[in-house]
Amino acid sequence: MTDAATTTAVVTDFVRRWEASGAAERANYQLFLSELCDLLSVDQPEPTRPDDRNNAYVFERSVTFRHGDGSTSVGRIDLYKRNSFVCEAKQGSDRHEESPFAIKEDRVRWSAARRGAAVRGTKGWDLAMVKAKGQAEQYARALPVGEGWPPFLVVVDVGHAMELYSEFSCTGKAYLPFPDPRSHRILLADLADESVRERLRLVWTDPHALDPSQHSARVTRQVANRLALLAKSLEQAGHSAKQVGNFLKRCLFTMFAEDVGLIPHASFTALLESLRGKADAFAPMAESLWATMKDGGFSPVLRERLLRFNGGLFAEANALPVNEEQLALLIEASKADWRDVEPAIFGTLLERALDPRERHYLGAHYTPREYVERLVLPAVIEPLRTEWEAVLVAAVTLHSQGDKAGAITLVKEYHHKLCHVRVLDPACGSGNFLYVTFEHLKRLEGEVLNALEGFGEQQAALELASMTVDPHQLMGLEVNPRAAAITDMVLWIGYLQWHFRTRGEVLPPEPVIRKFRNVECRDAVLNYDGTEPALDANGQPVTRWDGLTTKTHPVTGEQVPDEAPKCQCCAT
Repeated sequence: MTDAATTTAVVTDFVRRWEASGAAERANYQLFLSELCDLLSVDQPEPTRPDDRNNAYVFERSVTFRHGDGSTSVGRIDLYKRNSFVCEAKQGSDRHEESPFAIKEDRVRWSAARRGAAVRGTKGWDLAMVKAKGQAEQYARALPVGEGWPPFLVVVDVGHAMELYSEFSCTGKAYLPFPDPRSHRILLADLADESVRERLRLVWTDPHALDPSQHSARVTRQVANRLALLAKSLEQAGHSAKQVGNFLKRCLFTMFAEDVGLIPHASFTALLESLRGKADAFAPMAESLWATMKDGGFSPVLRERLLRFNGGLFAEANALPVNEEQLALLIEASKADWRDVEPAIFGTLLERALDPRERHYLGAHYTPREYVERLVLPAVIEPLRTEWEAVLVAAVTLHSQGDKAGAITLVKEYHHKLCHVRVLDPACGSGNFLYVTFEHLKRLEGEVLNALEGFGEQQAALELASMTVDPHQLMGLEVNPRAAAITDMVLWIGYLQWHFRTRGEVLPPEPVIRKFRNVECRDAVLNYDGTEPALDANGQPVTRWDGLTTKTHPVTGEQVPDEAPKCQCCAT
């Protein structure tokens, strides 16, 4: 028997064995998790020792809860692995005879036989899993400060499903469904998928390797470096920075479109490859392609029907002529995996790649995502999430009382509110803060839509009614025209990434890009009709350092302001 066949047989036996398990969490969870470790080829938990400082990977790890009145109590984590996860185990039931909304924490006991946390496939079960996640989060909060917050919470319904929640900054912020609200739940049968087993194995062995921002940041830097080389080459050929910027934005969005399936996969790269040795044909072919992408229809260049993209990006389909070396740089850039570009930093890096004065800062000094989230989460997301948790509990209560319509109405009202939240960044730069806010709104929306489906409402009905969180809710003001245009594109790339991450290969509705005009290029503080130079007492223009040009310090070797380049000061 081959290794693959052996693995398949082992997984099948594991699934069959545990699908038949009874609703007895305390009796089953340690054996289940131990056998899961064997299936994942990771070490089993170690024996518990008297000193908790030595209990880095154990069952029943004790923690101390400190209450507001000064008292304390002791709790026990079902399975704990330091710097990896807190695991909370429950066991649901497949039986429906008595009450489909029996929850373990309510101490409901049925006389016929043992029942689990709740009946699977009901909102009672969903709520039991939500409560288990909250319990795991309390355990994480109760860990000694020296232990730190683990990057994962793992909620297990023994013999049925696991749910993953991540918080990679390990600072105690909200744990979010991982990788997203549509696929954070792993059913027992999903273990047949090797990629699912690998994901779980990494939760045990190297959880931070699953942090998408780490891989995305590397990919984004590589992409920006390639674009910077190409921008420099095109500028040296005599094209203005504005022409180069607009041209490369169309190129990169087309590269992104082929990688996510908005146009046929690898079609733009194949077109570029076919032009090696005849680079003169690139400009007319690219213009023809972009004209079709603007309006939709059959593309004679790609020989495929294309979606209608609309938006301002392809309003002008001008393409710059390129030589063979520049074509080679385009081909190299197109081979990057644009699906993994991180919008939270892509805007900054792209802006610098396109600005010859800031190119030396490329890859450095952008605001990391974790810093952005320190503002975005408490200011915008946490109040919305707290409200959502209250709405969900109220909706489940209504459903349990037989008021299904009332439960759906309650959740739809919250979803309607979520889709009308407006966030303004009055100095948005290239969109880092707006994108991170948008992503967290989409994550929350995913949880709301999951709940609606659980109550019997179809997500498709909402999408057909155009009721979804989208970029028009994120408003920005930015005085730099290049940065303002990049912000608009970054939000749409992020929106489309999220669409395909949660909807698979389902194409978005046309037009793919809409011109919301939610990002305006203007001063957020001053409104003026014009400017005039500031003059000194002798009537000469007042000048200052241009704010951009640097030179190497002769002693430290660091980049410091170069006082020679000057710009005029304006009087207001």
